[in-house]
Amino acid sequence: MLDYFALFLLCCSSLIVFYGIIAIHDIPYELAKSRNHPHQDAIHQAGWLSLFTLHVLWPFIWIWATLYREDRGWGFTDHKSPKDHIDRLESRLDELSNEVKQLQQSTTSPQPEIAAQSNNQSPVVGEQ
Repeated sequence: MLDYFALFLLCCSSLIVFYGIIAIHDIPYELAKSRNHPHQDAIHQAGWLSLFTLHVLWPFIWIWATLYREDRGWGFTDHKSPKDHIDRLESRLDELSNEVKQLQQSTTSPQPEIAAQSNNQSPVVGEQ
């Protein structure tokens, strides 16, 4: 009687592991489907392919499926137009050019205290 119970337990556990692995491989596809991923079919096929590679590809498929979200896309853009970026860069360029002009003006016109000190004291080489 225990032999049959052990055989039944072995068969049930083997089936549970087998179907568990198949269910696990489909998690990235379900994620992609819920996020309305543009590559849903490719992720599903890659999931089946990962079954034959003993799930070596599975973490990469998971990452691929989670990169995309419908509300923000791939997440690599800030949804601003190129004109906004150009305007921001032009304003920053104007600020920097004004700073450079101010620095040039401050270096070409000597400060009155510095000019007076340099006229009164002339450094002599060798004196201490």
